[in-house]
Amino acid sequence: MPDLHIHRTHTLGLEAARTVALRWRADAEQRLGLRCRHESGDATDIIAFERAGVSGTLVVAGDGFELRARLGFLLSAFSVRIEDEIGRNLDALLGDAAR
Repeated sequence: MPDLHIHRTHTLGLEAARTVALRWRADAEQRLGLRCRHESGDATDIIAFERAGVSGTLVVAGDGFELRARLGFLLSAFSVRIEDEIGRNLDALLGDAAR
């Protein structure tokens, strides 16, 4: 099964990063049909997500985001496209937060 790994650095701090992550979660649930679970921590938050054919985590820190996902067989053929779309979406959310 292919793995997706997306890392983005930022200078938002943890509170603003949480806001971005919650917007990402809402979009992922609505548009992609992912089931998400959010766990808050002192230094990082984790959003675990899953649906048929994909599971993973988004680790939210004050200085970066780290998304890791496992794709099932049917989605593996689209792994490059999926990774590109997730990266663009996260970049857009980060750009909006920086303004």
